[in-house]
Amino acid sequence: MRYQLFYWPGIQGRGEFVRLALEHAAAPYDDVARGKGGMDRMLAMMKGGRDKRPPFAPPFLKAGKLVIAQSANILFYLGPRLKLSPRDEAGRLWLHQLQLTVTDFVKEIHDTHHPLGGELYYEDAKPEAKRYTENFLAERAPKYLGYFETVLKKSGDPYALGRKVTYIDLSLFQLIEGLRYAFPKAMARIERKTPAVVGVHDRVAKRPRIKAYLASPRRIDFNESGIFRHYAELDE
Repeated sequence: MRYQLFYWPGIQGRGEFVRLALEHAAAPYDDVARGKGGMDRMLAMMKGGRDKRPPFAPPFLKAGKLVIAQSANILFYLGPRLKLSPRDEAGRLWLHQLQLTVTDFVKEIHDTHHPLGGELYYEDAKPEAKRYTENFLAERAPKYLGYFETVLKKSGDPYALGRKVTYIDLSLFQLIEGLRYAFPKAMARIERKTPAVVGVHDRVAKRPRIKAYLASPRRIDFNESGIFRHYAELDE
C-alpha cells in the first residue's frame, strides 16, 4: 500500500513522528501537502465535505479508504503493519501508552514559546514564555525524560521494548534531536541523568534508513515555525 501523509509543509512538527516510522520501514508514501495542489486538498479534507469523519488537524494519514488522525493514533495503526510494534495486545497497548506520554510532552514543549495560546506570536508573550520555560527546564523536561529513562532501564535491552526498534524509539530520537536544537545549554545538563534515553537516540541515528533520511531533502531542518524552536533567551 502507498500511504498519503498530510501535514503542514515547511516544518517537521507532529508529522515527523509519523515520517520517521514510514522512513524506517521504507514504506511508500506521499507527503501530500508538499506537492502541487496538496495544501488545497488537505484543507478540503479538514472541512469534511461528504466525509462523516473529518480530521480536526494534521497530521492525518490516508490508508486506502481509511483516514486516521493524531500522531499516536496513526502510529498505533501503522505499528503492526510496519513491524514497529509487538504482536501481543498488552505490548501494543503499552507502546501506545508510551506514545501518548510523548504527545503530552510535545504539548508542553510547544508551550515554551506559546504559553498563552497558539494564536499569539512569541513576541507577544515573551515574559510568560520565559517564566514557563524556566519551570519546564527545571522540572518538566527532567521528569518526562526521567520517566523514559526508567522505562528503558527496566527493559534492559537496546530499545524500549526489547532488541527490536519500535515506533517509541523513533519518537525518543526525535524528542532528543528537537530538544537539543531548542535548548542546547539546558540539554547538556539534563542529558547527564538520562544516558539510556541518549543511547536509544544514538542507536536510532545509526539505523541505515534513518541515517539516509536525515541526509535527504525530505528531512526538513528545525526552524522557528515548528514545535522545537530555539530562542537563546529561553535556553539557560
